[in-house]
Amino acid sequence: MSPEARRPVRIVATGKYLPARAVTGADLEAKMGLEPGWVERRSGVSVRYFADGETASEMGAKAAQAALDAAGLTYQDLDVIVGLSGTQEQAIPCGAALIQRALGQGASGTPCFDINSTCLSFVTGLDTVSYMMAAGRYQRALLVSSEIASVALDWKERESATILGDGAAAVIVERTPEGDGAGIVCARMETLADHATLTQTRGGGTKHHPRGYTGDLAGYTEEYCLFEMDGKAVFKLSANVLPGFVQRLFDASGLTMADIDLVVPHQASPAALWLMQRRLEIPAEKWMVIAHDHGNTVAASIPLALHEAIRQGRLKRGQRVLLLGTSAGFSMGALVLDY
Repeated sequence: MSPEARRPVRIVATGKYLPARAVTGADLEAKMGLEPGWVERRSGVSVRYFADGETASEMGAKAAQAALDAAGLTYQDLDVIVGLSGTQEQAIPCGAALIQRALGQGASGTPCFDINSTCLSFVTGLDTVSYMMAAGRYQRALLVSSEIASVALDWKERESATILGDGAAAVIVERTPEGDGAGIVCARMETLADHATLTQTRGGGTKHHPRGYTGDLAGYTEEYCLFEMDGKAVFKLSANVLPGFVQRLFDASGLTMADIDLVVPHQASPAALWLMQRRLEIPAEKWMVIAHDHGNTVAASIPLALHEAIRQGRLKRGQRVLLLGTSAGFSMGALVLDY
């Protein structure tokens, strides 16, 4: 790939926030009337976290402050805040503006905007913002994914209700200084919208607005505002199309899996991660998994796993990481970064 395609953007620091309320499999079994051991056996998730009275912007602000502290920076060192969440605290304004306010910086004037591609929001956002930074628009950006999925769980859907959790992650990125080898090597995204209904929340927008809610099963019902997923269909589709997608990413960049030191996937579910690793033939030492003790935290999933990879020493400076996942749409996304 040509040197011009590389974007000189590096990760400065990451931050993490999980709600205090840990929810175990036993907790969900009691709520859903399931036999003991069913949740961990079927979902593979031993614990996930649910927000309890806190907002997504408050969670995002705590993750952001943790990233600033880790970097030794202050809010004034930031040029832009970008919200990268698949769920929204409210329809208007953007989540990034609410995070700015939650940081106590509501009069700062720092630009704020959101990018939403559901579970791939962080990957899409990092890719997009890197072009703005490479062009000189921003020197340093705060990227925040903060998710409260628990409010929209359909307790009749055992599969999705037992894997999803809440959490927030923040990543500070900046233009790479001269002589630093860090940067974005390549990225790719593909969407197969014929499968858009496999994962969706139908209500809350202009098509099924809250004004249309009747409470009548013949019309707009509460279920329209709950998360819906055909897990088996998504599982099968992902297994069929992801290998070809990854190969197209590598073909365009001249890379192979041997050039990658660590893969940080979307933490869809332990079962989905096992299948993805197997289909892509990725060695366990190159595969980052936190789904078992975090659950699927939507768009916060990849940056939370990235944060843990750095914290645990799985990803070190000078190494190359592949961020990879799928999202509602149905979309596939990947980004290769020299850390």
